[in-house]
Amino acid sequence: MKVLSVVGARPQFVKLGPVAQEFARSRADDGGSPGRPGEPIDHVIVHTGQHYDPWLSDVFFTDLGIPAPDVHLGVGSGSHGVQTGAMLAALDAVLDEHRPDWVLVYGDTNSTLAAAVSAVKMHLPIAHLEAGLRSFNRRMPEEHNRVLTDHAADLLLAPTEVAMAHLATEGLAGRSVLVGDVMTDVCHLVRDTVAGRPVELPGGVDPASPYLLATIHRPDNTDTEQRLRAVVAALRSLPVPVVLLAHPRLVAKADAFGIALTGGNLHQARPLPYPQMVRAVMAAAGVVTDSGGLQKEAFLLRTPCTTIRPETEWVETLEDEWNILDNDVSRLPDIAVRAAPTGAPRTPYGDGHAAAAVRTALLTWGR
Repeated sequence: MKVLSVVGARPQFVKLGPVAQEFARSRADDGGSPGRPGEPIDHVIVHTGQHYDPWLSDVFFTDLGIPAPDVHLGVGSGSHGVQTGAMLAALDAVLDEHRPDWVLVYGDTNSTLAAAVSAVKMHLPIAHLEAGLRSFNRRMPEEHNRVLTDHAADLLLAPTEVAMAHLATEGLAGRSVLVGDVMTDVCHLVRDTVAGRPVELPGGVDPASPYLLATIHRPDNTDTEQRLRAVVAALRSLPVPVVLLAHPRLVAKADAFGIALTGGNLHQARPLPYPQMVRAVMAAAGVVTDSGGLQKEAFLLRTPCTTIRPETEWVETLEDEWNILDNDVSRLPDIAVRAAPTGAPRTPYGDGHAAAAVRTALLTWGR
């Protein structure tokens, strides 16, 4: 069986890691999946170039042991329409050359949607990993991408029971499979690997003392000067040092508005390689973010998270207040530094074997 994975952004590289390793094992052990013994998976990786900064792309392939992409489209930045259109134009020839049994798309980026549309137009089967997530916020580009992709896909690989329920409500239960969350696979593996390593933070921040780790990148928090100034001012005012891992998009917006991403307790840093980021989250007093992936990583690593959004697609993180949603940044000082919840940890995102379930589903449904 041939599976062609299309990725382009940091969260997708992390998800690709355990899937690529699982597919590689299938070639080493001649498959071994229930009902299809002896069938390895030939895996083709296509990188659209949506995230083109080496700190958001190349370093993840190296750190997570992912094979180098077989195809790199080099699309780069642009508006949603320009970027998605460029990917569509480039993907047609790639899909026609490889004619895979499955086009596997990940998450909710422009790369996800472009690959799904290209594949469906060419009558190639599509599998959507991380299907069924819903924020119900139609302003989010990610919400458009995930809903459209789910309705185009032939196989919906859902991470949670809540996601399965969303798919059933939309009439998609017949092609939905609960596989768990591949982020759990990679996050737990990396957690165990880095547990004894020192924490690497920018100068001026002592990892032995309480600190917060922050990321901000969503348009609702960055696209207007007034909102971005309010978010940055709130981060500066927090009672402990805040390490802001500044996405290139945030840096560009801040530069355009003349906003310094430092001052007070705020310290700017480049995005960290994934193992270093996991170690920094583990040691942090808390996380402040608007990222869907980092919310979940904080939950998996048992670090309290405050999300600067009115809603989340990862609703399981809200139970027991591991994650608190608050779009009013004036309240950050009251909630961002708080004790971790007590009680037995829950495991709504699976047991760390989601990638194996993905392989089984592709082989079973690909008959």
